[in-house]
Amino acid sequence: MKDKALELQERTRKLAVRIVRLFRALPNSPEARIIGHQLLRAGTSVAANYRAVCKARSRADFISKLGIVEEEIDETVFWLEFLVDSGVVKRARMIDLINEAKQLAAIFAASRCTAKENNRQSGIENRKS
Repeated sequence: MKDKALELQERTRKLAVRIVRLFRALPNSPEARIIGHQLLRAGTSVAANYRAVCKARSRADFISKLGIVEEEIDETVFWLEFLVDSGVVKRARMIDLINEAKQLAAIFAASRCTAKENNRQSGIENRKS
């Protein structure tokens, strides 16, 4: 379990670094800067908030913090796709980054569902005792 958490910490940190580099390379237009700032906030917060998930003090805290990560990665995917859809960045340049963000989104969504289900089952077991 710890190995997966460390792997996800590394992947989210690398995603954040890639987003910072993308932000620096965006055209110097008002719309690119506005969209870029939104992406920068969401994309870098994924890594920071996932580290907080790993330090959760309870199962409920874990699920709650993981929900924040899930929202932030979903927003990150949106802004990445929006940069392409609006013509600010070419799709070919963004494919790998969008794919990585989508993979992380799927992982965090599945993890949150599993944690919620395990929490429900644990509650049922506690009531039977």
